[in-house]
Amino acid sequence: MKKIILFSAFFFSTFLFSQSEYGSVSQLPDYEILKKKTKLEDVVTKADTAPEFPGGIENFKRQFAEKMDIINVKSKNIDTRVYFIVEKNGYVRFVTATGSDKKHSDAAELAVRRLFIKWKPATVNGEPVRYLYTFPLTLKKS
Repeated sequence: MKKIILFSAFFFSTFLFSQSEYGSVSQLPDYEILKKKTKLEDVVTKADTAPEFPGGIENFKRQFAEKMDIINVKSKNIDTRVYFIVEKNGYVRFVTATGSDKKHSDAAELAVRRLFIKWKPATVNGEPVRYLYTFPLTLKKS
């Protein structure tokens, strides 16, 4: 029962899920962590055409929520930021999540990895590019 309540609170409360654009990779809030864990060469954060998940972003949100494990968290607020690179071939690599709760960050990383689906890659001047996709996950329990 606790898991159902936690999932409901997680899914229906303050669940922010939006792509944030930064002018360059070095402007990212977790740049120092990312450059240790991720191959950032030739990565862009802005493109003429953003990468597209099959079925659209709403489908991505739904499938992400389905794939994310329900975890028991003790804190009232959880702020996690998820990063991954959509490669030129459309596959997702270098998934990293940072945040205030390690278990939540690990669960978010695993959820993205479980979505092994080829995206339509981002393009600049009609050519596919490596695109760093990032979004925040925020949970506020009442």
